[in-house]
Amino acid sequence: MNYKFESNRVKDYGSEENFYDNWVKEVKAEKINVEELFTAITAPENEYILKYLGPLKGKRILEVGCGFGEASVYFAKKVLKFSCNRIPFPDNSFDVVYAANVLHHVDIESSVKEIKRVLKKGGSFVAWDPLIHNPLINVYRKKAFKVRTKNEHPLKLSEVITIRSYFRSVRIRYTWFLTLWIFIKYYLIDRVDVNRERYWKKVIVEADKLRFPYLILERIDRIILKIFPILHKYCWNVVIMGKK
Repeated sequence: MNYKFESNRVKDYGSEENFYDNWVKEVKAEKINVEELFTAITAPENEYILKYLGPLKGKRILEVGCGFGEASVYFAKKVLKFSCNRIPFPDNSFDVVYAANVLHHVDIESSVKEIKRVLKKGGSFVAWDPLIHNPLINVYRKKAFKVRTKNEHPLKLSEVITIRSYFRSVRIRYTWFLTLWIFIKYYLIDRVDVNRERYWKKVIVEADKLRFPYLILERIDRIILKIFPILHKYCWNVVIMGKK
């Protein structure tokens, strides 16, 4: 299902919603590639999630925070708008709740409580979001002020711990450490304006072009992050996969 979120954490919610609604108006629907969000090599978050979930046929899926709707089209459901911390469905309604790049826009604790409530026993919550600790990404965020809102709050590791406490079993993956070299290349070599092109979208669109450097750096990332887990906090994104 395709859902838009609201949040009681964001005081200036109208500007948050208007900001992303205006962005959606700038993009032509026929240019959106639904499959690449899940199949591009530069989308490791959804790769982890799909492997974790296994076959989806016959499962009821709730998407929280729909963006352009790529994931919802992928999951082949319909559109509804509701508050993320007041989900209008009975307890134990869904096999899967999927939230991509959403939690850093909402009140985390109240939203996760609601998500857990509507999950069936044994159901899966899968999500990925940016972390706040990487200084390089924080520089990017400051420079890319026209393609962000002041209300966004990338996750702290303490908030990741809070989220995992709501589920009986949780897998956590961290992505984009040395692979962030691609962002540096965009900025210093390709001179891509951070306020004209969203780098996190660009890496998906250009996945084929980036295949060779990305795969090498991503393999190194896996080794480094396994040996030195203290570096997890400096990754760009965290993937959270939990069972109720």
